[in-house]
Amino acid sequence: MLTLLSTFLSFLMGGLPKLLDFFQDRQDKSHELKLAQMQTERELQLAAAGYVAQQRIEEIKLDEIKTQTQSAEKVSLIDAQKAEMNAIYAHDTSLNEGTSTWMKDLRASVRPVITYGFFFLLVGIDAVIAYKGLTTGVDFVQLAEQLWDDETQALFASIIAFHFGGRAFGK
Repeated sequence: MLTLLSTFLSFLMGGLPKLLDFFQDRQDKSHELKLAQMQTERELQLAAAGYVAQQRIEEIKLDEIKTQTQSAEKVSLIDAQKAEMNAIYAHDTSLNEGTSTWMKDLRASVRPVITYGFFFLLVGIDAVIAYKGLTTGVDFVQLAEQLWDDETQALFASIIAFHFGGRAFGK
């Protein structure tokens, strides 16, 4: 019996550490598996975030290209307008070659004279309407709306734009 007990104790002493190592190894592998799963999930999240960031970068680049294209189109339009104005000026200059000074002055005064004429006509008509309205007792707000209506505003704006608006681009 003593030998049996001694054999059992030696088996228990020799096998117990191996049994404990087995459970420890199993626990270590389970822990490593969880860490690997967490790392894989993290890498997938980073990849998804990286894809979103890369997609956003591509959208920004596309917007930049569109803006540059629009800017180039506007610059080419302004250059075309400058070229057109230079051609008009060159044509006007060529028409004045060989003519007298008073003919040059007369040609140069056509547009301003017509503009002044229309401006004074507008002021004259508005003055007559305002005088007639005020003497007959028309309300000032109604009179102002009638004198400065949409068509009058458009006419005035086109005259101002013609004489002052286009020249800023030509210089």
